[in-house]
Amino acid sequence: MAQSKMVSSKVVHLDLKGAPPKVEYIFQLIECFSRLGADGLLVEYEDMFPYEGELKLLQATSQPAYSRDQILAIQKVAKSKGMEIIPLVQTFGHLEFVLKHRPMWSLREVSNCVGTLNPHKEEGFKLVMEMLRQVVELHPGLNALHIGADEVYMLGEGELSKLWLASSGRTVEQLFLSHVASIVKYIKKEWPHMTIIMWDDMMRGMSQDTLKASGIVGFVQPMLWDYTPNLDVDKTVSLLEKYYSAGMQDMWAASSFKGSTSVYTNVPSTQRHVDNHLQWLKVVGSVSPVLNMRGIAITGWQRYDHLSVLCELMPVGLPSLAACLQTLIHGQFSPEAKNKASEMLGVSSVEVETMGSTRAIGYIQLKSVCDPRYVRGWFSPYHRSRRMANPFITGQIQSQADVVREEMCHLYPDSTAQEWIDEHVSPVTAPLWRILDEIAACATEIVP
Repeated sequence: MAQSKMVSSKVVHLDLKGAPPKVEYIFQLIECFSRLGADGLLVEYEDMFPYEGELKLLQATSQPAYSRDQILAIQKVAKSKGMEIIPLVQTFGHLEFVLKHRPMWSLREVSNCVGTLNPHKEEGFKLVMEMLRQVVELHPGLNALHIGADEVYMLGEGELSKLWLASSGRTVEQLFLSHVASIVKYIKKEWPHMTIIMWDDMMRGMSQDTLKASGIVGFVQPMLWDYTPNLDVDKTVSLLEKYYSAGMQDMWAASSFKGSTSVYTNVPSTQRHVDNHLQWLKVVGSVSPVLNMRGIAITGWQRYDHLSVLCELMPVGLPSLAACLQTLIHGQFSPEAKNKASEMLGVSSVEVETMGSTRAIGYIQLKSVCDPRYVRGWFSPYHRSRRMANPFITGQIQSQADVVREEMCHLYPDSTAQEWIDEHVSPVTAPLWRILDEIAACATEIVP
């Protein structure tokens, strides 16, 4: 019974802080997510939200933020598929996209930590509240809001925090909970009906008594995240039970279908992510039925944070997502689940190595462009010293690089295509072009 409760709500995470898809592709993704079995979207807008007024500087500069009409259109498409949208607005940690701006530097907890908000400054609190207000107002009929609050690095290290902690009995845990409680009270005052979700990691080491005295019990629903294929089932069950004993009756799980293997991974391992979901199914099957698991957020991180490189792009992550959703639906990664996932994507297999989904960012081509065998096989020091080049191989590389860019530009803004090329293609192709330039400059013979 507990297991069926969990899989009844399957929310796919759309992380827009990197490689934000063109809005037409988002429409296609919503259709795809719905077909694969998702019930909702957890949308992390970051700098792609059309903030207005004094917050307009938060909008992305490398490409335009989505317009207000586009945000509304995304909601309309999701609603047509019966999918709920839950905006995720960071309110404490991971505010790099805010605190990187010079006018916001004074709001950092410490100067060298770009992500953490100083919890003592009124202007910082007002800033976060205005962000929440603008997001909520552009989501008519919104019922749930995720306030982030994960990985609040270096909290307590700022001068104001040290002064606050100098008072007898005060702890960093209380400092964290105090800020979250203030945010929660504001949300409940402005929108009494709103369900509030938050990441749980900052609360994992807290005692039941600390949580009970926090002022957030009964107002927030913790979302426990663990993206590992060997998730510790017993430890996770104990954590859920601790939160329940502290008075938190409603909870969420968070798994991953991409963007959690390493900061620079560009192709996901389907099996790794399926194993993560299988472990979560064991967790839900082990908890007491009185504990209300509201659902699972299947995260697909596009960057580890606002300032890191791109993780796996969405198109190459779809086979993994399909496999993970079907694992949740079937309760195991059975042959039936594999076949259903492949059928829904229109591919021969959900294994990334053999996927053939339309517009998969030219995966085969990209893999070939980045294959070091081209360098070792046809552009080695031997070839370079003798100024030799194979015109066919050169043409192949150029053609494949062009396909990668062309395919990406169908789905993503030019800035994303350029970032991906710079990160994954140029490091290999640039030396090759230099060799060809040298050959051309010397006007030597090209060996057939």
